[in-house]
Amino acid sequence: MPSSFKLRVFNSPAELFHGAASEFATLAAAAVQGNNKFSVALSGGSTPRSLYQLLASGAFPNFPWDKTYFFFGDERHVPPDDPESNYRMAHEAMLSKVPAANVFRIPAEMKDAGAAASAYEQTLRNFFHLGPAEFPRFDFILLGLGPDGHTASLFPGSDALKENKRLVVANWVEKFKTHRITFTYPVLNNAACVMFLASGVDKAGILREVLENPQADLPSQKVRPANGRLVWMVDRAAAAELSGATR
Repeated sequence: MPSSFKLRVFNSPAELFHGAASEFATLAAAAVQGNNKFSVALSGGSTPRSLYQLLASGAFPNFPWDKTYFFFGDERHVPPDDPESNYRMAHEAMLSKVPAANVFRIPAEMKDAGAAASAYEQTLRNFFHLGPAEFPRFDFILLGLGPDGHTASLFPGSDALKENKRLVVANWVEKFKTHRITFTYPVLNNAACVMFLASGVDKAGILREVLENPQADLPSQKVRPANGRLVWMVDRAAAAELSGATR
C-alpha cells in the first residue's frame, strides 16, 4: 500500500458507522459549497447498510440530499428488485428518501452484462461531460473489502484488473460463474476521496494483508487516488491483527 492513506480505528461498529456518516456529510457540504453538487459512488454488501440507514435517519439534518447524485461502483448482474442487488439494498436503506432524478443505478437487468456496462459508462460520460479519453472525478467513492481482497467487483485474477481505458466493464468472476458490472481502476483512482469501510473480526486477516503486505498483490491495494485522499475506516475487531506501525 502507498504511505499516503489515512487509517481511522473506531472502538465499535456503531462508532465506525457514525464516523463514516460524519465524514460523508462533511464531504457533501464541502462539495456543494464549492460546486453546488456532490457526486458519490456507493458500495454494496452488508457493511454499508448501517451507514446508509444512519444517514437516512435524520441524524445529519443539513445533509444536501437535493444536490447529491448517487451512482454505484459495482453491481451484480441481477434486476433491481433482486435480493442480491446492491441498488435494492441502498434503496431500502437510504435512497427511497432521495429525489429519483438524483439516483443513477446500473441497468443490470439487461441480459447482456457487457451492454449494461457500456450503458452505464455512457451515463457517466453524460453526467460528467467527458471527452473520449477523460475519466470522471467523483467527489467521493465508498468501497468495501472482500475476504479475498477484492473491492467493487475487481476480483483477484479477473480481466478487469488490467483495464485502463474503459470506465465500466462486465467482469467475469469465475468463482461465482457470473458477470459483475464494475468501475475500473482509472475511475476509482481519479476520485477526490475514496473511503474503505471494514468491520468485524472476519476482516482482520485480509485487512492486515492489504495494509501491511505489499507483496500480496491484492485488488484493494491498487486503489491509489492519483490526486485525492484515501481513507480506511475500520472498527477495533477488523484492526485486531494490524501492527503498531500501521495503527
